[in-house]
Amino acid sequence: MTPGLWELVISGVWVTIQLLVFSALLGCLVAFVVGIARTHRLRSVRFLAGLYTEVFRGTSALVMIFWVYFVLPPAFGWQLVPMWAGTLALGLTYGAYGTEIVRGALNAVDPAQREGGIALSFTSWQRMRLILLPQAVPEMIPSFCNLLIELLKGTALVSVMGMGDLAFSGNLVRLALQESVEIYTYILLIYFVIAFTLTRLMRGLEKRLKAGLGQAPKSSEVKRAQTAGVGGRVV
Repeated sequence: MTPGLWELVISGVWVTIQLLVFSALLGCLVAFVVGIARTHRLRSVRFLAGLYTEVFRGTSALVMIFWVYFVLPPAFGWQLVPMWAGTLALGLTYGAYGTEIVRGALNAVDPAQREGGIALSFTSWQRMRLILLPQAVPEMIPSFCNLLIELLKGTALVSVMGMGDLAFSGNLVRLALQESVEIYTYILLIYFVIAFTLTRLMRGLEKRLKAGLGQAPKSSEVKRAQTAGVGGRVV
């Protein structure tokens, strides 16, 4: 490919990464707010949170992008650029899947922990912030990692709006060169590299969080144990 076409692909990679970050931040916010609401003591709050989750999990992400970009702005007199339309559609859709991750992890915390917080006269917010979330968040990481990879692949859907993401840019290069095998192979490899990097980062975050809770040895402790094992007996 010529340098100009490579610049087009690199530009598409940058747009995809921006969309992924913005959508992930919105989705994470939605997942925690609605997920915590699904464990609320008030039935009405749980019902509204459950309704949101079922609606967005039961609709197509592609149709949601169409709806947010083509239907929502004219109805309210707004004007959304493709980046923010894609962020809103993907963040709300994948955030709905994240709510179940948050709810499940919170419910998996030992009930004795909640009872301990009540015995200490903690408010519900203090119990959530100081007791439940620190134990639940490390358990959410593997599922959130899978959801983040799915979100990365879902970013390709915004190409239907003419947004210059990686998929859209790759298709333009393919049309310019009339070469499908080489271009789409490059695109696949780029998506894989991004996904692999995200996976490694999330695994590192999971290890750090679990180490903070005493559920995994810290790297320094592992090195000391290995050194002691190689050097001979431990005194």
